[in-house]
Amino acid sequence: MSAQPETLHSPAPASLTSLGKHDGTPVLRIVPVRRTGQWTAAVAVLVLLALALSSVVRNDAFQWEVVGAYFTTDSVLRGLGLTLWLTALVMVLGFALGTVLAVLRLSTNHVLKAVSWGYVWLFRSTPILVQLLFWFNIGALYPQILGVSTVNLLGPVTVAVIGLTLHEAAYAAEVVRGGILSVERGQLEAAQSLGLGPWRRLRRIVLPQAMRSIVPPAGNMLIGTLKGTSIVSIIAVQDLLYSVQLVYHRTYQVIPLLLVATLWYVAVTSLLSIGQHYIERHYARGTAGTR
Repeated sequence: MSAQPETLHSPAPASLTSLGKHDGTPVLRIVPVRRTGQWTAAVAVLVLLALALSSVVRNDAFQWEVVGAYFTTDSVLRGLGLTLWLTALVMVLGFALGTVLAVLRLSTNHVLKAVSWGYVWLFRSTPILVQLLFWFNIGALYPQILGVSTVNLLGPVTVAVIGLTLHEAAYAAEVVRGGILSVERGQLEAAQSLGLGPWRRLRRIVLPQAMRSIVPPAGNMLIGTLKGTSIVSIIAVQDLLYSVQLVYHRTYQVIPLLLVATLWYVAVTSLLSIGQHYIERHYARGTAGTR
């Protein structure tokens, strides 16, 4: 009688047998990957941030009591109001002019296309400070225009609006042009087949779809314009920065007054960022980008 062949059983790992089913069949245990390096880096970053925040709060040189005293004074709030008004007006006028320039750039008329391209090239190639100083001294170049004296015609606020608007329009034109080009060609062909005119196609078909591509860079432009308005202080426009400068030129408390302006800029840009997020969600409805 022949001996039965011996059955060899490989011993299962302890981690598997301990989790076996009732019938003895081993199952695999899912072990999460240990991310020791990532957790160590996160803790180190949090510690550094806590140390930095503690040093800012506990450093008497920041003079936080002075910051609190001037944060909501009338002069600062008036400067903030002018900054917000200037930002809103420049963005509206800049995008209105930029939309016209974008349409001309996409025109089949080579003259209009060349004029639009030249405008964008010129104003994007010139620093905004140079443009503001040029408009501020326009009376030295043209003392009279159509019999009207230009020496005292343009005040600082008017110069700021003109200079910032013309500058922003060059960038807005490229933003709008990029958004229009992102619309599928088939949408335009469908609109043409319905007999819609060029301006109606642009207003009813192209721009609503292009807004998905226009809103993110436009939001960045809005925040950049808000902070960029601080440059108008060079021509004595009493915006937020100029208002705090007037105070610290009198009190010599430079750091706390600059912190007042900084905190207001941070607060407003944070609100604008939240608004941008919801506008992006609105125009991204029905797409993969909705979140």
